[in-house]
Amino acid sequence: MSSVPAAVPMVDLRQQYHDLKPDIDNSLADVLEQTQFILGSNVQAFEAECANYIGVKHAIGCANGTDALHLALLALHIGPGDEVITTPFTFIATAEAIAYVGATPVFVDINPDTYNLSVDGINAAITSRTKAIMPVHIFGMPCDMTPILALAKKHQLHIVEDCAQSFGATSNHQQTGSIGTIGCFSFFPSKNLGAFGDGGMVTTQDDGLAEKLKMYRAHGSKERYIHSVIGYNSRLDEMQAAILRQKLPHIERFNAERRRVAAHYNELLSDLPIQLPLLQAPSSETPSVPAFHQYTFLTDHREAIQAALSAEHIASAVYYPIPLHKQVAIQNEMTSTPACPVSEQHSARCMSLPIYPELPNETIERIASVVRRAIPND
Repeated sequence: MSSVPAAVPMVDLRQQYHDLKPDIDNSLADVLEQTQFILGSNVQAFEAECANYIGVKHAIGCANGTDALHLALLALHIGPGDEVITTPFTFIATAEAIAYVGATPVFVDINPDTYNLSVDGINAAITSRTKAIMPVHIFGMPCDMTPILALAKKHQLHIVEDCAQSFGATSNHQQTGSIGTIGCFSFFPSKNLGAFGDGGMVTTQDDGLAEKLKMYRAHGSKERYIHSVIGYNSRLDEMQAAILRQKLPHIERFNAERRRVAAHYNELLSDLPIQLPLLQAPSSETPSVPAFHQYTFLTDHREAIQAALSAEHIASAVYYPIPLHKQVAIQNEMTSTPACPVSEQHSARCMSLPIYPELPNETIERIASVVRRAIPND
């Protein structure tokens, strides 16, 4: 009787927890003993530790990554009549945050190799109503920030970095989240630095913006029961901060292991008729180190590969099957229909394989062999 092969998830959260279990369990027990559950000592310490790691003056915890983007736009006073340039090849939260403040998302097509915003497209999309550029470091591949910074400076625009998938990635030797006006992070459980629930963070070098962000996350209040603006209830939970503090010292190792997984996939799949992800952004002028939140490639045989993987109890995913400018909810927020053919082609051909720091080489080889068998011999 043949045995059923072991299932392979997209990310193994249980294994990472077991590896760090004593430290995490002790930190949670300490929070329960202290009974300071809202904006306690762990939130304050985690904010300071993140600011130091990312290289910014201020890191402000909030409830989730979507709120981080929303609060960033509020702090920059972006609202109705304003335009924010961003990518359609991302999760909907990027555009939702723009819609929350009443601004208009302006979508620009992506670079076919990096899946990130086209700089030429950004330049062509800037109008008198443009107030910010929101680059997304998609799948943990940093955007080429040097030309984006130059455009922002030339046109006096803010840059709001969507770093939901790029914690620990660097562009031109700088951490993502430290390069633009404001950086926005998610600590969703499957992220490179993941909590055991929702969590987010906003980073900035600007003292004034930091004060506004702190007010907006806490009902518009700087002092208790004194409210300067209409704010929100968007605080990072103390228990999540305690967990994240235990994980943060390991982030460099986590990301290095993700790069190992990506490099091994690329080595095993390099001769197949698929477009593999870059292991580093192509610009030599702005060296980058990706974080590989996802391992995503392009193929004309997506359905066949996914079916073969499923038959072997191996997970796969499609990020993202419908670009944002084709989503009905977002079309209602647009004033014109953009031409984004690369994003549309990538959405039709992209798929992602399991990737997490603990994924062993033999499992990577098993996955790659299934992918290889699923592609027809032409």
